[in-house]
This record gives sequence, C-alpha cells and structure tokens, in this order.
Amino acid sequence: MNQSKIPSQVEVVIVGGGQSGLSLSYYLQKQGRSHVVIEKNSLVHSWKSARWDNFCLVTPNWQCDLPGWPYQGNDPDGFMKREEIITYLDGFVEHVNAPTATGVKVTQVSPLIDDGFSVTTSNGEITADQVVVASGAYHQPVIPRMAEKLPNDLVQLHSEQYRKAEDLPSGTVLVVGNGQSGAQIAEDLHLAGRKVVLATGDAPRCARFYRGKDVVTWLADMGYYDMPVEDHPLREGVRDNTNHYVTGRDGGRDIDLRKFALEGMELYGLMTDVEGDMLKFTPNLAESLNQADAVYNRINATIDRYIEKNSISAPPGTAYEPVWQPAQERTSLDLKEAGITSVIWCIGFTPDFKWVNASVFNGIGEPVHYRGVTAQPGLYFLGLPWLHTWGSGRFSGVSRDAHYLSEKIANYAASNVKSAARSAMDVKAA
Repeated sequence: MNQSKIPSQVEVVIVGGGQSGLSLSYYLQKQGRSHVVIEKNSLVHSWKSARWDNFCLVTPNWQCDLPGWPYQGNDPDGFMKREEIITYLDGFVEHVNAPTATGVKVTQVSPLIDDGFSVTTSNGEITADQVVVASGAYHQPVIPRMAEKLPNDLVQLHSEQYRKAEDLPSGTVLVVGNGQSGAQIAEDLHLAGRKVVLATGDAPRCARFYRGKDVVTWLADMGYYDMPVEDHPLREGVRDNTNHYVTGRDGGRDIDLRKFALEGMELYGLMTDVEGDMLKFTPNLAESLNQADAVYNRINATIDRYIEKNSISAPPGTAYEPVWQPAQERTSLDLKEAGITSVIWCIGFTPDFKWVNASVFNGIGEPVHYRGVTAQPGLYFLGLPWLHTWGSGRFSGVSRDAHYLSEKIANYAASNVKSAARSAMDVKAA
C-alpha cells in the first residue's frame, strides 16, 4: 500500500504498527479480510527509537514466538541485544507484509450511529466495520512536576531518550526509578564508570538463574505465562504491578542494587520533592530493598515447591542474603555537592486513549475489556500488559492474543452478514 494514501473503507482498521498490530494482520490475511495497519511513525518504531544502545531482552530468546516467525538463531537461552531484536522484527515485518499506511496519525475513532466506525486520520477519513487499537499502553512519558524546580543547566531525559553514558555531560547522574528500565539504565551507567545516584521505588526483583535454569523457564514450566488474568489472585489489579527488575546483559544475571551500593552507587528512597538545590527523599530505602528481596525469595521458594512436588532433579536451592545494608536513611541530597549534572526519569508512561471516542474506559482512562473485547461492538484492544495473561506483554503471548481477536472479528463479521440478510428478507416480505 502506498504509504501516503489510505483506503476510504475497509473491514478492519488496526491502529498501531508494532508487533501486536502486525500479528493481527498475519491472521486477518489468512482470513482474506480487508484491513489496513495505520502507524504514525514507521513499523516497529519504538524498538528502533526508544531503546538505549546496550538494551537487551530480559526474557530468553526462545520466548520470541511471533506468528509464523519463531526465534531462528543458535542461542535460544540467550538474550537478544538491541540490534538483534531490530533484525528479528524487521524480518517479521517482511514476513507478514501487512497492508500498511505509515506516517499517518489516527486522531479520532468514533462509532457510527448504525454500525461500524469513522476513523479520522492525518490523511483523511476511513470507514471501518471494526477497529482494533494496537498502539500499546506506553504513550505519555511520566515526568513529575517537581522536575520544573530543577536548575535549567541540568540535563533531563526520560528513559526512552537515553542512549548511552557518553552522551551525558561529565558528572554524577541521578536516575529516578528502579523498575526494569531504571535498574538497567543505572547498571549501564555504572558499568560505564559513571557515578550514579539512584532514587528507588517499590519495584520487585527476581533471580535470573535458579537451580539450574533461567527463572523464566521455570515459571513457563509452571504455567505462569498462561494464567488468565481472572485466575490471578490480584485479578485485574495485576495490570498495575511493576515488572520485576533483572537483566539479560552479558548472558543474563541478577540486578542486585545492594551490590551496586558496595561498588559506589548511592541509593536513596523515594524522591518526593526539590527545594532549591536540595533533593528530598522518603526514608524508605531499607524497606524497599527488603521488599524486593522478599519477592525474589518468594519466587524461588515457589520454584522449590514445584521441584519437590514433581520430583525434579535440580541443584540445591538457596535464599538470598543481603550483601549490604544502608547505614542510615538519608532524606536529602545537595545537587551541587553531589556533582549531579543530569537526571534520567525512569518512572514509566501513562496511556492516552483520548482519541478513542467510545464509552469503554474506567475512571483512570484504561480500557475495560475481556481479552481485548470491549462493550462497544466491533472495538478491540491488543498489545496491552496482561491483556489476557502475563505473556500478553511479551513476544511469547502476542500471537495467542492476536489469533483470539481475529476469531472474534470473524464471528462479528459473520453475525453482521446474517443480520443484514434477515433485514433484507424482512423488507422483501413486507
């Protein structure tokens, strides 16, 4: 499809040209269903433009199983680096060969009075029978208002803008947030020899390897990536959980913030405010570290029980013991005395679905759905964390979610055809 043109009418509009939207296109093509994937940037754009140079997967390569495009390399238990991920996804783009319109922004989706949807784009209007929002959930980078109080000469970046340590001015780097991105960026800077101050949050952590296997492999064997959200103890609340921090760098290892502290990284609790040149923190560092370690040990204990129950031969297990404890809870830090010249905000993103004009959202703007199917007939979501299972947010679960929605799309189309046929018969009879 010409990238500068869009059709005036299709059966299905897919908004978003990442791995989720392309996966759905794969299945819709098998149905012979007319559709278009609309992407405001280029296909799989975020993997190419919003990852740092040393980024790598935190899940083993064998979990890369997009539809018709499984991992084909020689290191299934390894972790693809950024350039390898891009190569894998470029191959998937070519494999799917989806009908796409790139460089086109969708500005509004609205249900029509009778049936179908009006899709307004930067290149004109489209009428669609059904619409799938596959733009993910990471839209607006979170930068707190206290950032406005920091000195103007301080370099401030969001995690999606960070590329490498050499790009930052000399001096200490303040990293705010220790989720997956924050912990890995702090590690990247630390390994590059930079002085790092890390303001922690409540992110949990997990082991990379335990009792002879990658923890992801154990959890997959135990069915954790196949558990539907409705069967999770937290139900839909699990969608708000912060991901565990761990790394696939250099073949994979734990991220132990206590070890970093022994090596010179300065750890603080939750950053709460800026007063002049003083940064303010909650005195909860010890609590945060203890909670993260408790999750680490609980996951391993669950693996222990699974091994014992199934009489699996495996090396003995051990519990993590802290290698460092904060001597005191520090609640403030002078920017100038610490030599801080740059700040990287690693506190996530918020979704932005204001352009979807349908009554399918909860009080905080998140879509309400079951496996991506909403209460608005013909409107679906794909590519959200925990859309159906833990695997939904990974390369391992996208195919299953896309296939499920493709069947729902087919069923809806068939029901509309039957409804139209009945209406025609009623008119003829009258």
